[in-house]
Amino acid sequence: MEQTTYHIYAKERVLYCNLDEEEFEEKWELLQVMIDLLETNYTERDLSYIKLAPKCGVGGPGKIIQKTPMWEEDSY
Repeated sequence: MEQTTYHIYAKERVLYCNLDEEEFEEKWELLQVMIDLLETNYTERDLSYIKLAPKCGVGGPGKIIQKTPMWEEDSY
């Protein structure tokens, strides 16, 4: 059985793709800490991810079920 996967981006650049939920949570938290600690051209607002539903049938892309920049989650 296929599972939900995640892709993580910094601006338009793919950092990680096809992560399962456990890998996603680990990498997402690590990236947020790294951005705060390292001097880079990226900020927390540059991080985003998409959540893909399991595929139906053979091959083809998964359906995007969530696309969320981290900073949009906290807005009202």
